[in-house]
Amino acid sequence: MTTPTPVVGLRREREVLTVALVTGRHAVIEGPPGTGKSTLLRSIARDTGQEVVFVEGNAELTPARLVGQFDPSQVLATGYQPDSFVDGPLITAMRTGGLLYMEELNRVPEETLNVLITVLTEGEIAVPRLGTVHAGKDFRLIAAMNPFDAVGTARVSQAIADRMCRVVLGYQDLDGERAITSSVSGLSGKWVDLSVTLTRATREHRDVRMGSSVRGAIDLSLVLTGLADLRKEAEPSRETARDAAYAALSGRIRIVDGVDRTAESVIDELLEAHWPSEEPDAPETDSPESPDAEGKAPSPGHNPGFQQRSRPGREQPGRTQGRQQIAANHPSFDEVSPEPGELDVDAFDRLAGEDPEGAAALLADMAVATDVALRAAARKLAGRVFIRLGRVGPAKARGTRRLGPSRRLDGDLDLDRTLEAWDPSASRRPEELVTRTWTAHRRAVCLVVDISGSMKGLAVALAAVAAAGVVVANENGPPQLQPSVLAFGAGVKVLQAQGVRRPPEELLSDLIALRGHGTTDLAAGLREASKQLASAVADERFVVLLSDCLHTAGDDPAEALGGIDRLHVLVPLGGPEAEAAAFPLATRGGGRAQVVKRLAEIAPALTRILA
Repeated sequence: MTTPTPVVGLRREREVLTVALVTGRHAVIEGPPGTGKSTLLRSIARDTGQEVVFVEGNAELTPARLVGQFDPSQVLATGYQPDSFVDGPLITAMRTGGLLYMEELNRVPEETLNVLITVLTEGEIAVPRLGTVHAGKDFRLIAAMNPFDAVGTARVSQAIADRMCRVVLGYQDLDGERAITSSVSGLSGKWVDLSVTLTRATREHRDVRMGSSVRGAIDLSLVLTGLADLRKEAEPSRETARDAAYAALSGRIRIVDGVDRTAESVIDELLEAHWPSEEPDAPETDSPESPDAEGKAPSPGHNPGFQQRSRPGREQPGRTQGRQQIAANHPSFDEVSPEPGELDVDAFDRLAGEDPEGAAALLADMAVATDVALRAAARKLAGRVFIRLGRVGPAKARGTRRLGPSRRLDGDLDLDRTLEAWDPSASRRPEELVTRTWTAHRRAVCLVVDISGSMKGLAVALAAVAAAGVVVANENGPPQLQPSVLAFGAGVKVLQAQGVRRPPEELLSDLIALRGHGTTDLAAGLREASKQLASAVADERFVVLLSDCLHTAGDDPAEALGGIDRLHVLVPLGGPEAEAAAFPLATRGGGRAQVVKRLAEIAPALTRILA
């Protein structure tokens, strides 16, 4: 067995992976970006003398692109001969007994991954018209994936996971990251230390969902020292460090959903905390104490990295509740808001841990408090809390996209279908070519939320969490299929038009602030939903209605379902009257109705509706 060469911070992982490969196992390496997955594999491959065949995993990787395919021109000339087959990366690695390295395994479509099942088990693959290809004795599949990235990824099927060993990589320790940064950048000293410290701090900040990898520290150290040289500074100033940190780290930071701040504002905070104390601060032209470039003093709390967002609709009045009224309905109110204008987030978090429904109901009521400062703080917190609670869970399993024939001239050429209609004597037109491309069932969604007087407290909180689940579940879809969001009571308010995306935390903050009174015109809400869905290019148009369905004005809701292919109803808290109205309406709309009384019931309900 080859003696492993040192790899910074990954000795144990290297030994495990080396033994797995030597003993004939296939493996998947899991870890966030910048933890050395590719470096580790290439180092092992150099030691073993094996060839590495690289495959970039993405949603467009088809079975033909992975396995290989016949050259159309040679097939027309000589027919389906072995020499006409162009090996893909999988066949190449199998014939040479090399390592097939597949990056981003969890981005590869399930239909493509299924090709690997027989290869991983039997070491062979049957290719139509070519025959069975056997893998060399040293062939191994090594896959890498980032389990923390939710954009464009899906769960890997158990059929694949059961055939591979799993090696998990984490970030290196402080000394390890310093060594990596110094080795790659060729630098050393306190500016490397600062770069590594700032980078590691981004992973621990309360408002950051995913921080920067060690690549950020490498870039920061190089940009920081290079920028100081360009500006002819003997030592980098605070302003230079800020510019370098913005460039190196801001694009690598992902802010927690519902937190209304920018990556730059987080960097400013971290730079303030970790800037070397012995260095004098460089003058700040944008500091809160000095006027801005136009001679105007910044507003209190101004942060140069923080961009204010407008809050359309916040100025609209609605029904409010006084502190005494809220305290009468919620025994824990005095702990969460001990003084006027104060919201103790830590106390709220403790309450949420002990009584999630009580905390959600309290937050919903504080969002319409007459106390202006408390109301603003509650609405800001509500956007973040309800989005977090509304997440449906891990990415859904693959299966929504399949390879199918197409004449749009995209994807891979379907040689068999094209040749079936081939007439050598006729001139061929491009539109007569048949390709195989990914097809998807496109659905347009409209979320309709009841804000009438019957919705209050926990019912409002349940509706807001469910609304967050629908919005976030569709957040990464095509722009034209972004869900529309409506609120209705006596009238209808469009909070988000079909195909127009608003920041989810802003949308939820506006929704939680709306409270109606008087009559409830459910039919008007459904008709506006139909109007919104009509503008979407989709195979199915459906509505998710959050309401007790007790209409007191307007037409019969069952007569307002035109243009809606499917109507699903979630009934907050339920009740005999509400259930008697909601279930027949959902049946009439071709969907299903479900009562939700607890926060934990929302995610399963949405999964059934959105799956």
